[in-house]
Amino acid sequence: MLSASDALTRLREGNRRFASNTPATTALSLARRDELIGRQEPFAIVLGCSDSRVPAEIIFDQGLGDLFVIRVAGNVVAPSGVGSVEFAAARFGTRLVVVLGHSGCGAVAATIEELQGVPQVDSKNLRSIVDRVRPSVESLLEVSRAWSPEELLHQAIRANIRMSVNQLRHGSQLLEQLIQVDGLMVVGAEYSLESGLVDFLDSARGAV
Repeated sequence: MLSASDALTRLREGNRRFASNTPATTALSLARRDELIGRQEPFAIVLGCSDSRVPAEIIFDQGLGDLFVIRVAGNVVAPSGVGSVEFAAARFGTRLVVVLGHSGCGAVAATIEELQGVPQVDSKNLRSIVDRVRPSVESLLEVSRAWSPEELLHQAIRANIRMSVNQLRHGSQLLEQLIQVDGLMVVGAEYSLESGLVDFLDSARGAV
């Protein structure tokens, strides 16, 4: 199994190939599918947004069996998501977890509108997503008066990513143990819809 740093390097290289339109993945063959029937060894776990424009396997130029992907609107952390990360980290020995947000995130934009008094959410299920994003956005509104709406959204998206990273690092006894003892790394990243590039945030330097 790859170390967290080696897995991060592999993701960076794959994303550069994707963004430059030079993909190398050949792991979509029938032989590869048959090879994975009885086992899997994903080298990275990705908790990403459900947005149809941000499929983790494609933007990182990876194939079948390479990534263990959990997707939910706003890349928010809920108990089922934490359990899924725990499962993959404990069962498969995967040592890298990436929280993957993206530019123009609709869940974050809806949360900003809600906090600015323009409610857009009628469903209690949708509201549960907004409520999980809310804490990361509320703290920004106090300092955002000089920002443009675009800058506010950009900063809120990154704050939401960092909050999810922090929740995974410190909201699970199992993950905390794997971080402290077994080299698990949880990092944040933002995908640019415009450039196709993934920017790994300051958390990728390995701080816990």
